[in-house]
Amino acid sequence: MSLLRELDLRGLSPYLIQHRSNPVDWYPWGEEAFAAARRTDRPIMLSVGYSTCHWCHVMERESFDNEETARFINRRFVSVKVDREERPDVDSIYMDAVNAMTGRGGWPMTVFLTPAGEPFFAGTYFPDVERHGMPSFRRILEAIDHAWNNRREDVLTNAAQLTRVIGAALPPADHIPDRGRVEKAYRMLARRFDTEHGGFGGAPKFPQAPVLEFLTRIAGQPWAPDAASMLTGTLTRMARGGIRDHLGGGFARYAVDRIWLVPHFEKMLYDNADLARLYLRAGQVTGDPLYRRVAVETLDYILRDLSHPGGGFCAAEDADSEGEEGKFYVFGHEEFHESAGPEDGPAAAAYFGVTPDGNFEGANVLHAALPLNLAAERFGMSEEEAAEAVLRVKARLLERREGRVRPGLDHKIVTVWNGLAVRALAAAGAVLGEGRYLEAARANAGFVLGEMRLPDGRLARAWSNGLSPVTGFLDDHASYALGLLELYQATGEAEWFEAARDLIDLLEHHFGGPEGVVFAAAADASGLVVRPVDQQDNPSASGSSMAAECYLLLGHLTGDFGYHDRYEQIVRAGDRLLEAAPGAVGHLLAVLAAAHMGYREVVLTGPASPEWSAKLAAAYRPDVLVARSAGPDDPVPIVKGRRREGESLAYVCEMGVCRTPVTSYEDLESLL
Repeated sequence: MSLLRELDLRGLSPYLIQHRSNPVDWYPWGEEAFAAARRTDRPIMLSVGYSTCHWCHVMERESFDNEETARFINRRFVSVKVDREERPDVDSIYMDAVNAMTGRGGWPMTVFLTPAGEPFFAGTYFPDVERHGMPSFRRILEAIDHAWNNRREDVLTNAAQLTRVIGAALPPADHIPDRGRVEKAYRMLARRFDTEHGGFGGAPKFPQAPVLEFLTRIAGQPWAPDAASMLTGTLTRMARGGIRDHLGGGFARYAVDRIWLVPHFEKMLYDNADLARLYLRAGQVTGDPLYRRVAVETLDYILRDLSHPGGGFCAAEDADSEGEEGKFYVFGHEEFHESAGPEDGPAAAAYFGVTPDGNFEGANVLHAALPLNLAAERFGMSEEEAAEAVLRVKARLLERREGRVRPGLDHKIVTVWNGLAVRALAAAGAVLGEGRYLEAARANAGFVLGEMRLPDGRLARAWSNGLSPVTGFLDDHASYALGLLELYQATGEAEWFEAARDLIDLLEHHFGGPEGVVFAAAADASGLVVRPVDQQDNPSASGSSMAAECYLLLGHLTGDFGYHDRYEQIVRAGDRLLEAAPGAVGHLLAVLAAAHMGYREVVLTGPASPEWSAKLAAAYRPDVLVARSAGPDDPVPIVKGRRREGESLAYVCEMGVCRTPVTSYEDLESLL
């Protein structure tokens, strides 16, 4: 009998709910599953995925819903189903095993374990029949069963060896990496850059937001002459490509090709939060209105389609609807023209690249195929007329699309991704002067701190029609603290600073390890064969790099050198990755680069401080931290004692030394 069917739905992740009806007798991750494996002397079949994963759905239909396959699994294995978004620690451990055994990872992830949790065979998707050189899942099951029963000693030896490999940590550097390490990483990334289409590598192509953030922070540095063009080349091609939803806003998780045209249609909160902030900052750096428009459309997508009534943001939207990938998003040639109309249709079709043959299984993924001026020229229109025609067609297509069956919504509220969203919304509220973004960020903070806070001060990992039983991980606490610090800078409301400091002060106690290592899971986590280290971006910023940024920023805002020491320890622990694989630690590079370029703290007090803060936010200033006085009893250490009743003052501080305060914004600008 599947234990998943017996669990209370309240707090259960949508992915586990999806699998409750499978004929496979699934256990959730936990001691009951391992006890059953020991009692029956069977290996564990671990299946890891997430609710919006297309190939997870395929493997479920082909194998886990197959009665015959399920009977074999139930007789020979103890089956465990894990939502990777709820248990990133489990996912990380066994994804390392998949990568070690096969050279590449992905989901669904299928790993076979001893009753002690040690992996001995691993892979990703297996088809129900042999296909494209891949063995069938049934054949894999039979081979594993045979090996377990006839070559047990070999299996156990291999499992122990593989566990030692995935549990090994890289030694830290003796000293904090200097700027030369950052410059070398930039040069390595520049060599890998796709100069024709933007981004890094070939198909499939992911946005790699942490690397793009690194490029954003170093753009304009004399030692990084191509950083700005690498950034804008990537963001422009993504904005024009089919990976972006040109009707409803937001981005798909990745493109299946090199040119950003055909997406894997699932839309994730973390991608859209990261990319919204990147486009916002790129708009500040370049002044290009395209980037600001994309940022706004992406944030509006999050607020419209991913918002939970309580204030949280849902995890993702599925790639599939009505059992077909992309069906919600694509348009047939006739359907497009029927919606667009005879007057606007031709120019809009040229702009969106709509053809009778299509570009995705006979249908069309909309993209900016032709610049507006060329589309206008082709049809004897002015550019303004063409732009108006495209806007009218977008409205008609969106209305038609809204009548379709929507992709499934993963309504799980994941703390780490909500932290990314708060950071993007707070930044946008400050930069654009948009109060609705700040209100959404405040509402989210109220929900997470009010509904997802545990009695010991830690945050839960997720909320899904109730609080998940899983305690939050390193990335949850670090990401949410960064979001709160951004919200504090945007609003001057000290409660967000205090909440961020409380979370950051939990990190060392619960996640700290020897020699600057910070672990993904807390010290009281149980049932893990190794304790994973979260050092690599995958695909958003790693927990370690976000913790480093937390310590760095809090050190500047408090003047407490203990925070700076912990920042340096984390960076030293990540130095080998910075040197060998800069593409895997883009966010740590961004943090290290910012530290080497130096921060200045700007303290604002008095009646004019909101106005001055808004003016500062209008320009991209990655080297400036803003602290506003909230009153005579301000809890932010760098602000204490600087307030003078009735006066508006600005202090610029650097390396622990503050200049004489100035009384006008013009004088403040001159100091910066």
